[in-house]
Amino acid sequence: MTEPLEKRLEKAMAELQAAQEAVARTERELRSASFAVLSSDRAVRATAGPQGELTGIEFLENKYRDMSPQELAASVLEAASAARLKMNRHVMKAMAPFAEPSSNVPELKGFELDWERIFGPEVLREDDQDTERGLATPAWRDALGDEGED
Repeated sequence: MTEPLEKRLEKAMAELQAAQEAVARTERELRSASFAVLSSDRAVRATAGPQGELTGIEFLENKYRDMSPQELAASVLEAASAARLKMNRHVMKAMAPFAEPSSNVPELKGFELDWERIFGPEVLREDDQDTERGLATPAWRDALGDEGED
């Protein structure tokens, strides 16, 4: 036997209110989120803010003094890109539940977000923890010669 329309509408309204409250909480959390990442050579730490913007760069242990301009630039770009990617993935994970279908209200089918279009294809790739632990050479390093020059 199917539920009366009033009961289904009541459930849908309750779920909508819960979703609105959850979205508001998620937005507050995301507004204060940031991620810092070290470059693979551990010379630079970059921090990305809630919209993926670069909010900080730190040059660690004076390592930059012994680096060529190209090496330093590569380290900054690597750390900044990785921090931005972490933030993008965090946003994606935080917002994904709001796109899923409702378990209580079958009429609410959810919707599909094109994360690749929003953040770029790298956000959907496997999390490159191996690169962060130094188990793989970052792609940008291939562009530098042995002397750190391109």
